[in-house]
Amino acid sequence: MIMTLHRGEVLFRQGDPGTYLYRIISGLCKVTRLHENGNIILFNLVYTGEIVPHHSLITPKECHGTAIAMVKTVVERIPAEEWYEGLRQQPDKALDVAKLLQDKLRFMQQRIDHLTIGTPSERLELLSAWLRSYADTMPITELLTQEEIGQFIGLRRETVNRLLRQGQI
Repeated sequence: MIMTLHRGEVLFRQGDPGTYLYRIISGLCKVTRLHENGNIILFNLVYTGEIVPHHSLITPKECHGTAIAMVKTVVERIPAEEWYEGLRQQPDKALDVAKLLQDKLRFMQQRIDHLTIGTPSERLELLSAWLRSYADTMPITELLTQEEIGQFIGLRRETVNRLLRQGQI
C-alpha cells in the first residue's frame, strides 16, 4: 500500500508493535526517541530508498522511536509477515537487506565524522548541504528545530542559534 505523509505526520510511533515495514519512496523523515526522563532526542534521519525500521529487517521488534515526515514523503507500507516470508522464500533477498544496512552504517559513519571533524559552522554546513539534497531549497530551520540541529551535529542549541544569526549557512 502506497501512502503519502505531509510534513509533521507520523509514520510510526515509538513502541508500535512492528506490524509493518516502510519503504521510503521519496521524502525525508526524522526519527526521535522519548526517554523516561521526558527528553526527546533526534537520533536518525531516514531518506529515499530506505526500508525502516532498520532493526526489524530480519526479525520483528517494536519500534525504537517515532518517525515524523519532514517534507512530503511517499511511503510503501509492507506487512511485516509478508516481508519475512519473502526473506524465507528468496534467500538472495537477504543480500539486499545486508546492502541496505551497509549503506545505513556508512551514512552513520559519515555522520560520526561530521560530529568529530571540523568547526561547529562546518558541521552545520555539512548537515544543511545534506538536507538540501533531499529537501531542495527549504532552509534547515524549517526542517529541524535548533535543538534538533544541535542534537544531530553535537552542538548546544545556543551555539546553533549563534551560528544561524551570524549567517553561517
